[in-house]
Amino acid sequence: MDTCACALELLGMLVYVGAWLCALTTTLLPQWLTMSTALLPVESYELGLWETCVVQDVGGMECRAYDSLLGLSSDLKLARILMCASLAVGMLGMLVAIPGLYLVNSCKERGSFRTKRTLIIMGGVLGMISGVLCLIPVSYMAHLTVIRFFDDKIPDVVPRWEFGDALFCGWIGGFLLIVAGLLLVTSCLCSQAEPQPVLQRRYHVMSTDVSFRKRSELLASSL
Repeated sequence: MDTCACALELLGMLVYVGAWLCALTTTLLPQWLTMSTALLPVESYELGLWETCVVQDVGGMECRAYDSLLGLSSDLKLARILMCASLAVGMLGMLVAIPGLYLVNSCKERGSFRTKRTLIIMGGVLGMISGVLCLIPVSYMAHLTVIRFFDDKIPDVVPRWEFGDALFCGWIGGFLLIVAGLLLVTSCLCSQAEPQPVLQRRYHVMSTDVSFRKRSELLASSL
């Protein structure tokens, strides 16, 4: 394998791990949506997938988990399912891709190069799927927030939810997961044919040298 393909593999795995951690942070953060009111300027509210929090300007923060799973709104249920699926698929993709790395000493049997390329491609595809699964709930929650924010039926005095830090973290994580998958797949497309073992290359060179000598002797005898 050439140096370019090996570098793409390492870069793809580094981006993969960082993006997966970013998606995990997005899932756990309670700052999916934030809201502050003019009636209570010293307090703000945060909404996450697992809990809601009240943040005070003096530095205090009190969080409370949701009482019932069945009482959640459909958008929160969908976001939970898709984010957990994204994390599971992303972890599976990393576990599949790591044995396929060129620097990892695995798959020593014959045809190992083809096996490693298959593992890398599978890991890259799973990474792209994980990125899409991460972008869907984040973008959907942002879409609902924009619609509700500009809803003319709600009076202006009523406070509205706005984007939280977790949404931006989720967009970054999902985009990087797709980039990591593309890097892994590209590294396989840029890789050269399967390298021959050292003994096999030596035998090939020796046989070529012998055949060249025979041809030279035949030409000399004919002349």
